[in-house]
Amino acid sequence: MSKEFACSIKRIRFDENYQPADNTRLTTNFANLARGESREENLRRTLAMINNRFNSLASVDNPNGDRYSLEIDIISAELDVEGNGQTFPFIETLKSIIIDHQTNERIEGMIGNSFSSYVRDYDFSVVLPELGCKTGEKPESFGDLHGKLYQHLVNSEVFKAEFTKQPVICLSVSTSKTYFRTANVHPVLGVEYTNDEYSRTDDYFAKMGLSVRYFKPENGNAPLAFYFAGDLLRDYTDFELISAISTMESFQKIYRPEIYNTNVPAGVVYQPSLNFQDYSLTRIVYDRVERGQLAVKQGKWTEENFIKPYQNILEQWAANYTVNSKAA
Repeated sequence: MSKEFACSIKRIRFDENYQPADNTRLTTNFANLARGESREENLRRTLAMINNRFNSLASVDNPNGDRYSLEIDIISAELDVEGNGQTFPFIETLKSIIIDHQTNERIEGMIGNSFSSYVRDYDFSVVLPELGCKTGEKPESFGDLHGKLYQHLVNSEVFKAEFTKQPVICLSVSTSKTYFRTANVHPVLGVEYTNDEYSRTDDYFAKMGLSVRYFKPENGNAPLAFYFAGDLLRDYTDFELISAISTMESFQKIYRPEIYNTNVPAGVVYQPSLNFQDYSLTRIVYDRVERGQLAVKQGKWTEENFIKPYQNILEQWAANYTVNSKAA
């Protein structure tokens, strides 16, 4: 087996004692919450929000709304480009396990959920501004390398040994697009929405081999964007879907309250806006301005430590890579 472009996976528990590792992207929602004076309180409240939302959606035989709780691991994937033992931390996602306190069972939750990537920071915070791209604009090759690196990871033997299913990534809807409610209602995911055209993020994730559908769960305020490979509605259990909703809707309420914690749920025609004023704040401290500044800093760090040093190797690898090629 070739050692070049070999993938490795590390896990760290996301709980009230969580402290970001040195090489963790600080723009991730979980890392942002785990800093400062309010660190432990932030984490405790976030986990309580997640568990409460899970129980509200998994209400069958759960009269007190406290039957289930989630254990969440941060999954960090690293890449050894040259096969010399030097790894680059290139993708982070979350994996949950559902604890049934009535039966003491441990049930598989979703792999994916949140998604962060140094190369994505580079593409959006360095490449696009340097090209002077306006909202929605992008070069034709935008996201090509990142998409292939992602597919290389999820198709690798290392990933398949840890996880039996492909990730489902759950993000906020785009403020540059309009969404339309359909007649389609899923028993777990809720009301389906469509949008007028794909956003730049949708196109970026398409290069990762992921399709997108938008659903507003029961008692949710706005649709969530679910990015997936395969069939979102048939490939995953109800509990896996509920674990994704409860985890990501809670994060979105914290750092996109204008969309996900409003007092006015999305209507038939919905235009998300961060300027919407009728919303509530959670009791969780989150620095959104710093998050944006860090994205630029970490994008430039990626350029210096990954893109430039390995440019020729990366270009050659990407030119020869196909999804069906033998993964490391």
